[in-house]
Amino acid sequence: MRLHTHEWGTGERIAVLVHGMMSDHRTWHRLAPVLADKGYRVIGVDLRGHGRSGRGEYSPEHWADDLVETLPEGAELVLGHSLGAMALAGAVERLAPKRAVYCDPAWDMPQKLVEASAYFAIFKTATRAMIKSLNPGWDDTEVDIELATLADWDPTTARVLPGIYSVGRAPARAVVPSLVVLGGASEFLRPGLAGELVQRGFELRTVEGAGHTLYRDDFDGFMGALDGWV
Repeated sequence: MRLHTHEWGTGERIAVLVHGMMSDHRTWHRLAPVLADKGYRVIGVDLRGHGRSGRGEYSPEHWADDLVETLPEGAELVLGHSLGAMALAGAVERLAPKRAVYCDPAWDMPQKLVEASAYFAIFKTATRAMIKSLNPGWDDTEVDIELATLADWDPTTARVLPGIYSVGRAPARAVVPSLVVLGGASEFLRPGLAGELVQRGFELRTVEGAGHTLYRDDFDGFMGALDGWV
């Protein structure tokens, strides 16, 4: 499936941004302009089931294949968050970027989160008050974007997650130079996986105090964690 994309900047270097569950390209409204100012042509995708992209069968393989069908090979940088990190990990060898950044990747979650993942669909009807209470550090712009992306999201993508996580999804190795940035207050990686990822060739950095949406919880801290990679 060819995905809907949105671009910022006209630089010669290409950066690709891949959002997480419930979001779309609009979630990068702060990061994308910064990268464009650094000389990138930034391409943000809407994964299938999100934003203005099509609906269909949902699986890690479909999400990865869609990226390969949509995006150019050899980008300077690819960056994915959560579900987007899962999709990128499945596509990175074929996309052959210069380097990859995975933000709090949803690769191998603790069992309690796997069991709860089917209930993520309830967030389709989240109110402004609910979003604000779950994300007290967000400003009104972030809350507005969350409401807009939820309106354009297919919650079926969440209902298939328990089946997807019947096996671990963490990459066996870093195919290209790869950074994993974790939210210090996030619980999306099962205990012990961080150490395993280092052994598999990934560099790890942490944004202390940030949750799963670390680039929205602490943007300055997130940009600091990307030092030398963007």
